[in-house]
Formats: sequence, C-alpha cells, structure tokens
Amino acid sequence: DAPTDAVPAPGTTWVDAALLAALELRVGQDLWLGDSRFRISQVIALEPDRGAGFMSFAPRVMIHADDLAATGLVQPASRITWRFAVAGDDDQTVRAFADWADTEVARPDVRGMRLESLEGGSPQMQQTLTRAEKFLNLVALLAALLSAVAVAIAARGFAQRHLDDCAMLRVLGVSQPVMARAYAIEFLLVGVAASVLGVAIGYAVHHVFVWLLAGLVETALPAPSVWPVLLGMGMGLTLMVAFGLPPVLQLARVPPLRVIRREVGQLRPATLAVLGLGVAGFAVLLIVASRDLVLGGIAVGGFAVAVALFALAGWVVVRVLRASVNEATAPRALVLATRQFSARPVFAVVQISALAVGLLALVLLVLLRTDLIASWRSATPPDAPDRIVINIQPDQAAPFQQTLQDAGVTRYDWYPMIRGRLVAINGQATQPERFTTDRAQRLVEREFNLSHAVDMPSHNQITGGQWTPQEADGLSVEEGLAKELGLQLGDRLGFDISGQLFERRITSLRKVDWGSMRVNFFVIFPVSALPEAPVTYITAFRAPAGDTGFDNALVRAFPNITHVDLSQTIAQVQRVLGQVIRAVEFLFGFALVAGLVVLLATITATRGEREHEFAVLRALGARSALLRQVQRIELLGVGALAGFLASLVAMAVGWALARYAFQFAWQPPLLVPVAGSLTGGVLALVAGWWGLRGILQTPVMQTLREAA
Repeated sequence: DAPTDAVPAPGTTWVDAALLAALELRVGQDLWLGDSRFRISQVIALEPDRGAGFMSFAPRVMIHADDLAATGLVQPASRITWRFAVAGDDDQTVRAFADWADTEVARPDVRGMRLESLEGGSPQMQQTLTRAEKFLNLVALLAALLSAVAVAIAARGFAQRHLDDCAMLRVLGVSQPVMARAYAIEFLLVGVAASVLGVAIGYAVHHVFVWLLAGLVETALPAPSVWPVLLGMGMGLTLMVAFGLPPVLQLARVPPLRVIRREVGQLRPATLAVLGLGVAGFAVLLIVASRDLVLGGIAVGGFAVAVALFALAGWVVVRVLRASVNEATAPRALVLATRQFSARPVFAVVQISALAVGLLALVLLVLLRTDLIASWRSATPPDAPDRIVINIQPDQAAPFQQTLQDAGVTRYDWYPMIRGRLVAINGQATQPERFTTDRAQRLVEREFNLSHAVDMPSHNQITGGQWTPQEADGLSVEEGLAKELGLQLGDRLGFDISGQLFERRITSLRKVDWGSMRVNFFVIFPVSALPEAPVTYITAFRAPAGDTGFDNALVRAFPNITHVDLSQTIAQVQRVLGQVIRAVEFLFGFALVAGLVVLLATITATRGEREHEFAVLRALGARSALLRQVQRIELLGVGALAGFLASLVAMAVGWALARYAFQFAWQPPLLVPVAGSLTGGVLALVAGWWGLRGILQTPVMQTLREAA
C-alpha cells in the first residue's frame, strides 16, 4: 500500500480487490466497461472519501475522465452522480466555502444536491465524533470547575496565613487602599504567570493528541490559532478574580487590634455581590467554552445546585453529630473527632462541599467515560454484521438460509422487503410542494423499502404508541421520518405497491439506530404476511472468518442477489473509534490527576488548624495513637459523606447529560452511592495521611510558639 495523488492513465483502470476476486481477474489483464477495454494497472486499498451511500458499497472502478465518453455508459436515464471535492488551507476558508455551498443547495430551483463533510458522513462516524467532541468539552468544563475549587482553597489559605502580617502593617500606618492594591497586583501577577504556564503546557500536550489521532484525518492539521491561547488566559484570570481575589482583598480590612487579640479579624465569607459577579462571569465563560448550550447548561447548572445541596447537607450533618454522639458512652476517639468537627461548623461545611465537588467531577467522569465507550463499542461490536444481501426471491429463502447455516452462520437478520411509494397522507395526495425541506420532498418522490413482521425488531425502540402484533390496520413508522414529514400517531398513510393502494393507520413510532449494521426500515406493517404485495428478502450477517471464497460462492449459487461487503467500512469505523477512545482515555487520565490534586489540597487546607488543636491536646496529655485515630475517623467520615453526596448528584447530572447532550440510553448502577462513599473515604484517608503526616511529629512547644 502506498498513498498517491495521481489518477489512472488513459486506457488503464484502478479497481477494488473485491472486483478481482469476483471476476477472477489479475493486475495486467483487461476489463471491459461498456464499449471500451481497459488494462487493470492498480488495486485500490483504501479510498478515504468514498462516502457511505448504498451505491458506494459496490466494487470501485476508476478510469481517466477523458475515457468516460467512449464507454457509452452515460446515456439518457443513466444513474450517474457527480461529486466535486475541494480542500482548503485553513478552517476559515473551508467554512466560507461550506456556507456558500449551503446557500446554493437551499435555493428553490436546485434539487438533488447536498454538501458532504466529515461531520455529515456515515452515521457511525458522525455519532462517534460528535460524542467524542462533547465528552472532551465536558472534561474541559470539569477541569475548570476543579480549578475553581483549588483556587478558592489556595486563596483562603494564603489569606489566613497573612492575617497577622496585615495587622502589623496596619499598626505601622499602611492604609487599606494601599494594602488592597498591593495584594491585588501580587495575586493578578501570579494569575498571569500561572495562566501562561498552563497555556504552554496545554500547547505541548496537544501534540500528544495529534499523535493519538494520527490517521483519523489523512492530512496535516493546521497550526493552532490564537483562540485557545486567549481562552486559556481568560479562563485563568477569571478563576483568579472570581474565586481567588475576594478572600485576599479581605486582608486590607484586618483591624490593627488583631496584633494583641488573635480572635478578631478572622476571614469572613465573601459578599454576595462580589461572589455572585465572579461566579456569573465564570459560568458564562464555561458555557461559551463548551460550544454546546445544553452541555454547558447541564454541567454548570448541575454543579451550582450541587454546591447548595452539599452545603445544606454538611450543615445538617454537623447539627446531627453535635446532638447524637453520647460523650459518656461513645469511644473517646469518636467523641474527640465529633467535637473537633462540630466546633468549627462553617469550616466543616466548606470542607465537605469542596471535597464533594471534587469527587462529583471524578465520579461523573468515570461513569460517563465507562458508559460512553461501552455505547460506542456496542454500536459496532466485533460480531456486527459485515454483509448485506438484497433481492433474495421467495423461492430462494429456504435454500439461502440453509447455505448460511452450512457455512456456520447462525445469527443473521432476515426480513421481507417491499417497494412502495407514499402517495397519500390522511386522504390527501402527497405533492412535493407541500413540504418545505429538500429531504422531505425527496422522500415523497422516491420509493420506500417497507417490511412486515409480527414482532418488533429487537434493536428498535418504541417511542410513541404501541406495537400490536397482527394489527391489520396498523403501521409502525420511524420517528425521524415522522418528524420530517410532519406525521403523528393516528394519521393514515397510503402506499402504492405495484399499482395497489395499501392504507394503514400509524399506531406506533420507533427509534432506529441508523449507525448500526442491522437491517432497519422506515415503515413496518405489524403483520405476519401481506399476500397481495410482491416481496423479496433482505439479510445481514457476518461472513465466516477465514473463508475467502464464501462471497464468490454465494453469488454463483444465487446470481440474482445484490451482495454488499461492509467489512472495509466497519474496519474504518472501528479504527477511528479506537483512536478516539485513546484520546478520550488520555484526557480522562489528565482530569483524574487534577481531581486528585484538588482532593489533596482540600484535605491539607486544614493543616494549620489541626496542628494547633493537636498541640493543645498533646499538651493536655493526649497520646499520639489517640490523635491518629481521631484524624482517621474525621477523614473517613468527611470523605465517605462527600463521596455519598457526590455519587447521588453525579447519577442525576450524568443521566441528564447522557439523555440530552450525548443522546444515548444510560441507566446508572444502583451501587454507585456505596462505591462513591467507599472511594471518598479511602481517597480522603490517603490524601490526609500524605498531607498531614508530619503534624504529630512536630514538637508541641514549637507549634504553640508559632501559634502565639
């Protein structure tokens, strides 16, 4: 195999390998096309832009354009389609041409033209790329939300450590405006430096993505534009202003009295005006970055509601713990842990909320990543049908099925197929002029592939009405067709089948996955037979592995059939799917590491308070073993509670995202809250051990002197 940008020389032809096998030809021999003879010079291994139309599945023969007229193949009523392929140097040029082409195709005097692109190609490819793009956008949103939590925690810790310094500066005569400007400039400079570093790392990591997706698009990708740089800088600075600056600006309002009275001048929650303005700006930026209003709205709205629920649940838990633990009978470690936890209720609520938000992002990513990849793989499973055969005559049905069974093919779709034209809707003739879209006009002008079956196809799903077996006056219609033609349950449709009028009422609507390799129909009669209608049969099956002569033997045994080999199409879809999954897995791992870092920051944010509290307890005689138990109980309790709350919200948000953004059926496992509680407890314990491991080793006198 070798890539080429050449075309067949005059008098020669390039052909698919399937054609050589079917006609028992070799390279160098002659092939007659119409009135002309061509020498076979090359074999086509891969044609990336072939498309997915039904006629595209037939073996390909390429000749020079100047040789076409001599073949005599183009005659009145010939089935011929012209394709004009273009390429641009940059995305803006391609988009401008696509907009112009869309305008031309939409003109009322233009019929039968359409614009093809990577996004509008085969249903499998389109669905895979669309879902992958949305998942990557979701990962970016969750990473930004995790960053918001990390910035808020870091800024509060920074402000807490500098309260005494600011009080001393106030005693020495530094005014509030001067201090506010100094800290604001310092923090913004840090934000700019961090944003620049993040953009640089992102630029380097994007090359890894290009390597992972190599081969998905057989061309050099354009150089990155300035838009990602501006978005990264804007996101970083917005995070700093919205979540980092409010606690830092409170340093300017520290009273000088704190120098001699440490209990005054503590940090207070940011004002609603400042916090609301920052959060609103951040939410707008997230929705713009998501490029999908539904995806961004569900993610941002879900997290906003989650924060409120987490805070409320944390406050309730603090109150319950304070009232429920019996200090006389409970273990001493549990009593101390509960007393420590409930002694600072505001900080406890903040810690639970921050930890739950981080776990929510992780649980949501794990659930959607697992089920999204499963849905991708189920669309084209390894045993998916890779052959479609049509035009099987009724008297050939039994011998054809026997041939399949003799070859070891035991699983296959088998349906009758009837050709019919839609001629009436509710008694009115279907005229193309009645419909506004070009697709609807084409549908009423063409013949439909109809079928009948007592049982609904197992790979279809009822979305409206009811499938009633042997309902003589019933019809089941695919929901997309019904929407395109404006059909509803109860409408009567009339089909012209070989000169006979068949009128039936729509009794059910079905959802059909056109991206699957199964046999599907727009319209099905829910009956076992239509004796008056001429019928042929269609089947889809997977060819026996390793039997290279099976296809040719089948065509020789039944020369009238139309045999379509889908193996190359399936292989291309599965190859692209594998590359997309690798990219998704890579970014998933990146977000997972970011979430774990945020969890560690959330736990270690309490290091100063814990050092002081444990030093006092040790000075009063508490043993290190007892304090370790207290620390473990508190960490396990907070982590388990945060994991439980995060799992419940993740199930709700994940269901909404799966249904309305990714559009695939998703039933969250019922054991997710249990698994989330266990995971949250273990992660909190591990993060606490790593971040707080030196607290009990610090001498008591050193800790008390630093606190004083």
